[in-house]
Amino acid sequence: MKILLETIELRKTYKVGKINVEALRGVSMRVREGELTAIMGPSGCGKSSLMHILGAMTKPSSGKVLIDGNDIARMNDSELTGVRRDRVGFVFQKFNLLPTLTARANIDVARHIHGSKNNHDGYLAEILQLLMIEDKMGRKPSELSGGEQQRVAIARALACKPAILLADEPTGSLDTKNSEIVLNMFRELNRRFRQTIILVTHNPELVTYTDRLVEMRDGVVVSDNNPWDTESEVAQEQPARSV
Repeated sequence: MKILLETIELRKTYKVGKINVEALRGVSMRVREGELTAIMGPSGCGKSSLMHILGAMTKPSSGKVLIDGNDIARMNDSELTGVRRDRVGFVFQKFNLLPTLTARANIDVARHIHGSKNNHDGYLAEILQLLMIEDKMGRKPSELSGGEQQRVAIARALACKPAILLADEPTGSLDTKNSEIVLNMFRELNRRFRQTIILVTHNPELVTYTDRLVEMRDGVVVSDNNPWDTESEVAQEQPARSV
């Protein structure tokens, strides 16, 4: 299977006052096309920092991030905008829907940003049906349940067929029932459309819905049950150091 995304010795350091805080300390991993991967770890382990770098929302302090072989860590702001627009879809814990627009209009805003040539009408219709929200398109966010709002946010992220869907704590704002619905839908999206999905969570129940679990602690990968590589790529924890 094609390697779609790869990180090599990825590091991210934040300046907090006079102190350097290392959020990532040498993360190396590969994600193949069509994988459904969970990245799990406690709060503060670096998983959200990793997700924002993978989504071209922030740059690493050092290391490489390859999407289709292109190192986004070396890209300028204009090139990163293109990656976010054309290659990556992002689903947040908070739904981030525009409150004055209908569900359809929220999705259409994303489609407009991508340009009319990438509308993918037939594909979007299938997505709406799979997410069971095709009859909710005329409603505003305040008229939808939390689970329905998250499904609209997922449809918005998928509307232009991104290569990678990133979901940061996608069930964090949902109750148990709606969490199960959304997670089953992620799994079905992966199975039916071979959508590459990376889910970030601190909830161990989420990993039962995925093919692969990457566990993080203190800014490093401590285990990875990668089903594709014959050789272990588990990163070994290293002592922290300032960058």
